[in-house]
Amino acid sequence: MNNVKVLMIGDVVGKPGRRALHDRLARIKSAHGVDFTVANGENSADGFGIAPAHVRELADLGIDAITTGDHVWDRRELLPVFDAEERLLRPSNYPATVPGHGSAVYMTASGNKIAVLDLQGRVFMAKQILDEPFAHAKREVARLRELTPVIVVDFHGEATSEKTALGWYLDGTVSAVAGTHTHVQTADERILPERTAYITDVGMTGPRDSVIGIAREDAIYRFVTQMPKRFNIADGPSQLNAVLLDIGEDGRARDIQRIQIHGD
Repeated sequence: MNNVKVLMIGDVVGKPGRRALHDRLARIKSAHGVDFTVANGENSADGFGIAPAHVRELADLGIDAITTGDHVWDRRELLPVFDAEERLLRPSNYPATVPGHGSAVYMTASGNKIAVLDLQGRVFMAKQILDEPFAHAKREVARLRELTPVIVVDFHGEATSEKTALGWYLDGTVSAVAGTHTHVQTADERILPERTAYITDVGMTGPRDSVIGIAREDAIYRFVTQMPKRFNIADGPSQLNAVLLDIGEDGRARDIQRIQIHGD
């Protein structure tokens, strides 16, 4: 088993996000020698949910695992896909009775096993239907470590404190904890003392000149008037936010590097 290079891509938002992957992903993977690619795809269908066609599109573009979060159930036509498509994950701490699975172990082209665990936070989120993520993560990680030491966690959460706390809680037991959901890339990437790579939020892959992917005028109208308004995905230049992880064969992180590409 060799070192594993993992690319984790921030929330893919609508057509601009998918376009950014189409235009740039292959070059990024080639330039950095990426072995495995994870993307949060829950906003890839017009910003809300992910449709079956977009699961296929992301897979065809070279995404090996597609994580999700609080918008996972927005498209009912996706429900049958969860049990048929191993690449598609929903948060592991949803009730076990819902469709799909929250973690999986994959094989890279170079023969390495890598586990991906999808979790959703509860602070400022729909906590009434979610298992407590800390204890849940501990149980899942213990199970996955029987299969591979290389484990990356997508923690889809609102509160920076909750995501930071989970990073410390899992330090030394997983290879990486990468936050998603806020659509804003944070500048706190680091290797924690027990060699777990950490970043509070990977960011967004989608329209750059927007309000977290939404058309500026729609978001401003909502804030100024406090009136409801349909949100539309912004158009124009796109951006790609990601982190590149270098993980040793023992599952311990060697490096984490932010990637931020702006403009077409």
